[in-house]
Amino acid sequence: MLAPQTIHETTLSRDDMGFIAKLVYEHAGIVIREHKEAMTRGRLSRRVKALGLGSVAEYCAFLKTPGATGEIPELINAVTTNHTAFFRERHHFDHLRRDVLPKLVQERGGRRGRIRIWSSACSSGEEPYSIAAIARDVLGARHDLDFRILATDIDTDILDRAEAGIYPLELFERLPADIKPLLRLDGMAGRGEGRISDDLRRLIAFKRLNLIETWPMRGPFDVIFCRNVFIYFDTQTKAAILDRFVSLLAPGGFLYLGHSESLPQPHPQLRLIGRTIYERTP
Repeated sequence: MLAPQTIHETTLSRDDMGFIAKLVYEHAGIVIREHKEAMTRGRLSRRVKALGLGSVAEYCAFLKTPGATGEIPELINAVTTNHTAFFRERHHFDHLRRDVLPKLVQERGGRRGRIRIWSSACSSGEEPYSIAAIARDVLGARHDLDFRILATDIDTDILDRAEAGIYPLELFERLPADIKPLLRLDGMAGRGEGRISDDLRRLIAFKRLNLIETWPMRGPFDVIFCRNVFIYFDTQTKAAILDRFVSLLAPGGFLYLGHSESLPQPHPQLRLIGRTIYERTP
């Protein structure tokens, strides 16, 4: 006879929903709206099962104990949304390839010039690998430029996947014909999977970063990608993060936001030059 399975109660009370929303906001600045209750309940049930608890209510009670400090990152991992794709919002990569990188190469090539790009919410890595593919195409094999991409995310699990650089082959097969050759693979990494080539992976440093906490890097960055991130913050948090982005963005540098995003308010050092493309003024 099979042993009875543990029954996990996934009911999320209004009080527990409020507690979770407050905890996530305090630690990550992410706003969980009331209409996201079903999604939140489903994601918390994974942690309930992983910890061997019987209900979401038990999980919330555990989070209130002193011993739950180490669970906070797992909670943040559980509730964050990671939806991305290679060359998502293609117009940003076209601008980077056509207007930004050629100009930077012309200005800084030949004297070990420095070029830095930051993917500030890199998720599973498709964004920074797309940036690397464009950069390799523009820079070629030249060694007179110090080019690096910083890729950060708050989710530790998703960062591990990003750094591995292994993806289903169907994602590469769906790429437009003019882009497909740029995203180089080192071959098969498993059944139906391919690994991003070492020459692209070497251009990227993956690091965990919570955008509402202290940033260890000093910049300046020539380009910052912050796409489909502001939608999870309230106006005050967005404005604070935006100010910090601008402080690290080189004069003449560019900030890319997501297609459904805009600045929380006009910024005196940013001007809109294209669809969700902002340039820092001197």
